[in-house]
Amino acid sequence: MSRLPLGLVHVAIVLGMPVLMVGLVNRTKALWAGRKGPPLLQLGWDLLRLLRKRPVFSRVATPVFRTGAWVVLAASVLAAMIAPVLGSFAPIEFRHDFIFFAYVLGFARLFLMLSALDVGSAFEGMGAAREASFTAFIEPALFLLIGTAGIATGHTSFAGLVGHLHEADSFRWLALPLAGVLFVLLQAEASRVPVDDPLTHLELTMVHEVMILDHSGPELAAMQYAAALKMTLYAGLIAALLNPFDPVAAPLACVLASLAVMACVAVAVGCVESLVARLRMRLVPQYLMLASAVAALCLGGAGWWTRA
Repeated sequence: MSRLPLGLVHVAIVLGMPVLMVGLVNRTKALWAGRKGPPLLQLGWDLLRLLRKRPVFSRVATPVFRTGAWVVLAASVLAAMIAPVLGSFAPIEFRHDFIFFAYVLGFARLFLMLSALDVGSAFEGMGAAREASFTAFIEPALFLLIGTAGIATGHTSFAGLVGHLHEADSFRWLALPLAGVLFVLLQAEASRVPVDDPLTHLELTMVHEVMILDHSGPELAAMQYAAALKMTLYAGLIAALLNPFDPVAAPLACVLASLAVMACVAVAVGCVESLVARLRMRLVPQYLMLASAVAALCLGGAGWWTRA
């Protein structure tokens, strides 16, 4: 299959799956609680409802607050175009594009924090400080993971690194640890348990949710969709890591396998949120550092295996 149809499929997956991913998480949590749960597409209806509402702005808010949500959404969509959710293919691909990917997500976090600080709320400032501190533990794990894939494959683009890792001799022992690191990054980036709880209403324990307390209407819809998009993005990276099919030679099998793995990741997120409590705030950095430690061990092991 040529790049244009694959690009269209990629766009359809990354833009459509966030609604279904959140629906699968919520239905899984409902099953664990013995409830029927909301429909799978409930997030889509919630977003449409928010888009029709008139937003309310703080009197002290500046244009930074009003544009922050849309910058976060645009940056998340751009990052999703670089992430190789179909394996060895991404619509935007160039050498060392993983650095651009990381900085685009960092740019989104920057505007998320700026929009929270712009309203002058002490609670939102507290959430922004927590977001900034936790971010310092996310990026090392991501770059250590990318370095491991680079040593194992020799590729320089994000799609080449993740999509061709299954061809490396060391893949059989690298796959599960790296997938676990990506799962922890998903929990951190998408503000899921045990790093954060998207359903909490206690300001003293919130991170992401406390930063969007003043958002309403379309701006709140943009923030909620961007968070779901980040979860889909990292679930797609896990699928690309484990998907053995080539998107060019076997496009249908590749797409179906990726969707199946992403659905399994959503179910896993729901199971974790049903069985595990949110970590205490002081333990979150240790949890994220554990992911970096595992990625560092994988990096050292991949280097040793390559030289051996």
